[in-house]
Amino acid sequence: MATRKQKEIAELLRREISSIILSGLSDPRMGFVTLTRVHVAGDYRSAKVYLTVRGTEVDARKSLAALAHAHGHIQGLIADRIKLRWTPVLEFVEDKELSQALRVSKLMDRVTMERAESIPATGSSEDGSHSAGSEEKA
Repeated sequence: MATRKQKEIAELLRREISSIILSGLSDPRMGFVTLTRVHVAGDYRSAKVYLTVRGTEVDARKSLAALAHAHGHIQGLIADRIKLRWTPVLEFVEDKELSQALRVSKLMDRVTMERAESIPATGSSEDGSHSAGSEEKA
């Protein structure tokens, strides 16, 4: 369980890294990257930066390669912007949770549609009379 201090540092890192990626990197390999979360280790010396990349798997690999290449530059900027005893060593990781959740959601939608198509339409009984709201008049 992350401590309050770890959570605060993680959020601060997420904001600063997002800002650096948005304005400080000009690598043509960078796609549309969204930082989803940052997990700071208990000793504060390392942090995993989880991200999603809009586009194909190739776009994601290119963006991760660009971030790995700019890793030292990003850490240097973080050290200048955030005053910590140690600047965490950053590791950029693709966040698979969102894509897996989307995949599961699509599968559930497909199953729901298939079930709806397999259930026959109802509305009248076998003898042709309507059951809902029918009353006999005397």
